[in-house]
Amino acid sequence: MSLSETQNLLGYKDASPVISVEGAISHFIKPRQYLQNKYVYLTLSYRARGLSIGINVNPDKMCNFDCVYCEVDRRAPGLPGVINLDALVSELNNTLSANYSGELKKLPAFRDTPVELLELKHVALSGDGEPTICPQFAEIVERIVHLRALGKFPFFKITLVTNSSGLHYPWVQAGLELFSHEDEIWAKLDAGTQEFMNKINRPKTTLKNILSNIVLVGRKRPVVIQTLFPSIRGETIPENEIEEYSKRLLELISEGVKISYVQIHSARRPMTNPECGHLPLRELSKIARKVRDKTGLKVEVF
Repeated sequence: MSLSETQNLLGYKDASPVISVEGAISHFIKPRQYLQNKYVYLTLSYRARGLSIGINVNPDKMCNFDCVYCEVDRRAPGLPGVINLDALVSELNNTLSANYSGELKKLPAFRDTPVELLELKHVALSGDGEPTICPQFAEIVERIVHLRALGKFPFFKITLVTNSSGLHYPWVQAGLELFSHEDEIWAKLDAGTQEFMNKINRPKTTLKNILSNIVLVGRKRPVVIQTLFPSIRGETIPENEIEEYSKRLLELISEGVKISYVQIHSARRPMTNPECGHLPLRELSKIARKVRDKTGLKVEVF
């Protein structure tokens, strides 16, 4: 696969939908098994358009959402106790070293992966739950930023992947103060109404609070809105919900939120809910066109 072909597949050139890179990422279905780490894992991310080094901020599997499309099996218990920050930084250091030295390419899981797909795009604060409810969030960010500042590796972007519920917490605000201008916040917004949010996310919070938190951070720095629209029992997203979703985006803009772009995607990896499936690309593209037309925002389909 050539670099240009890979870039086309991963959506580099424009906002066109990503049609298929299944052959290239077949080894990434269960990426956390390969390095035998406790906190740091690898995945080839459609939305990052390349290699993502993930930091599992929630090895305890704690989350205040119970999304119907979640791939985390919470029937099996998570890891108890506080995060060992020294171990986390050591794992990240070793993983970065393996990536930049070419050692990753030698592993059986990555041997057939095109080298351009192993270009690091970001270090993502994500994992098996909601990162912002981790009370060590600010300490984790501080340690990652410190490792980056040592200059041992080329500059890497930090991305917070969040359901937006805990952006107001003091420890999260403290951690975000350490973000550079290049770092990003991917803020979840899966619904335009509380009713639909209750159906899709089954949260322990309200849509009003989610929007308020996005305003809180989005006035200070640009945010990426991440939206996952699943198929539930084979049904697509109701027209009125797309209308309301677009209205919420316009309200965020009117409140001074700087939205870099909107990610619209669907569930890809195996989910624990048998009623939940992947929404066809044509449906995602149709939704994206409507959102573009109604909001004027840049919308990308994955």
